[in-house]
Amino acid sequence: MRTWRLAVLACLCAAAAAAPAEAKTHHHTWNITYQYKSPDCFRKLAVTINGESPGPTIRAAQGDTLVVTVHNMLDTENTAIHWHGIRQIGSPWADGTAGVTQCPILPGETFTYRFVVDRPGTYMYHAHYGMQRVAGLDGMLVVSVPDGVAEPFAYDGEHTVLLMDWWHQSVYEQAVGLASVPMVFVGEPQSLLINGRGVFNCSPPAASNGGGAACNAFGGECGWPTLFTASPGKTYRLRIGSLTSLASLSFEIEGHTMTVVEADGYYVTPVVVKNLFIYSGETYSVLVTADQDPSRSYWAAETHPWHLHGHDFWVLGYGDGRYDPADVVLQNANALARNVSEVHPWHLHGHDFWVLGYGEGKFVPEVDGPGLNAASARGGAVMKNTVALHPMGWTAVRFRASNPGVWLFHCHLEAHVYMGMGVVFEEGVDVLPRLPASIMGCGRTKGHHY
Repeated sequence: MRTWRLAVLACLCAAAAAAPAEAKTHHHTWNITYQYKSPDCFRKLAVTINGESPGPTIRAAQGDTLVVTVHNMLDTENTAIHWHGIRQIGSPWADGTAGVTQCPILPGETFTYRFVVDRPGTYMYHAHYGMQRVAGLDGMLVVSVPDGVAEPFAYDGEHTVLLMDWWHQSVYEQAVGLASVPMVFVGEPQSLLINGRGVFNCSPPAASNGGGAACNAFGGECGWPTLFTASPGKTYRLRIGSLTSLASLSFEIEGHTMTVVEADGYYVTPVVVKNLFIYSGETYSVLVTADQDPSRSYWAAETHPWHLHGHDFWVLGYGDGRYDPADVVLQNANALARNVSEVHPWHLHGHDFWVLGYGEGKFVPEVDGPGLNAASARGGAVMKNTVALHPMGWTAVRFRASNPGVWLFHCHLEAHVYMGMGVVFEEGVDVLPRLPASIMGCGRTKGHHY
């Protein structure tokens, strides 16, 4: 596997907060409903926002306030919306994690999320209840720099690129299989989607689920891939996010190179790549110049990368070390089946973390521990909110416990978190202000806990 090192680019101008007088409040009203969708030509039930999957792209500027009112119009199913990558400083109850930061939104009920977007970058949102993300309840969230603040790179326009994988089996059948004894895993997805569009081969008899013409290559939303229009010679920023439920992807654009300039909301030293490996929960910004023959179109492809082999190890420095460190080391060397191990992208709510390093086999503190700080003098640590734990290996991260709240840290593969692959950090809850009544209690007890 090709790897590269991305260093954080210090840019004081982009860190400037918007003046309070300039900050805006953006109101959104969402109805969560069931709809039949055919994103890859195969018709199935999806969970949608105002009838759409993916949902609308939210855009705001640094320092703005988002107010999203969510009406749960699902007949028999709870829901909750997580704002992926938003740290929720001062508003941990708006993180949107059912059972951790809020009661789920019950059928027929309404919940309003209100929070400030404190840092520019490329983010996402998605359901955080059951397996609704697999059913299409997700979308992009873009936070721009305030007016008058320059970014450390120039471009002529931008597009959002949301990567998803898609199953023809319903999420409810998948959930039953995962809870069964013996377990029935979800298997490989039938399609990969870009902005909610893909193409499935409807010719084989297996294209029908037994209930009639479930697959139609000439109807509905399918038949045409997502199209991005570019002018010759112009440079475009692609804000790429992956909300796959299982797949790790390699993204590339035919005949073009990409310059990586942002990762998980942080500017990075520009790196030119041909393809970008992206795991579920990660976001990147890349610059692409339309410098090829303008008389034809070029395909943007997402494919499964090959398995990791060889010895890939890297160490990155981290910031101010005046705090007592207690590193979080993720181990992936103990496989459930002999010689079988998977990639696990781990995502931390409410925080970004420094990736200290990773390696093969089991982490040995006496051997591997000293190397975690070896590069600290050089600086340039990568800040992330999602990091891959590779097969038969380990990954070490460190974060500063400076955001009081209760935060979930979990594998971002939907089937894995559904089966319980995660942990909760309880951080400084004794210093939290009085909690809003809207998050207290569930159902008939809602708002009656004071």
